[in-house]
Amino acid sequence: MLRDDIKEMLEDALPLVDFESKFLFSELDSLGVTTILMMLSDKYGIELDGRDATPKNLKSLDNIVAMVERKQSEK
Repeated sequence: MLRDDIKEMLEDALPLVDFESKFLFSELDSLGVTTILMMLSDKYGIELDGRDATPKNLKSLDNIVAMVERKQSEK
């Protein structure tokens, strides 16, 4: 399942972040945001950049999954 794959990958990269938090964006620093965008871009072959680093897109794990699905459908 996409959500589980993304969660596992991001938890490995950022072990101190609670990806089940409802306020995920507030737990991330700029390096964390950059890491997430780069990893998702590489793994799923989608284009993510600074414009995607919004509180809405990174509010929760479900929002991150929705962003990946949206970007995949735009390809």
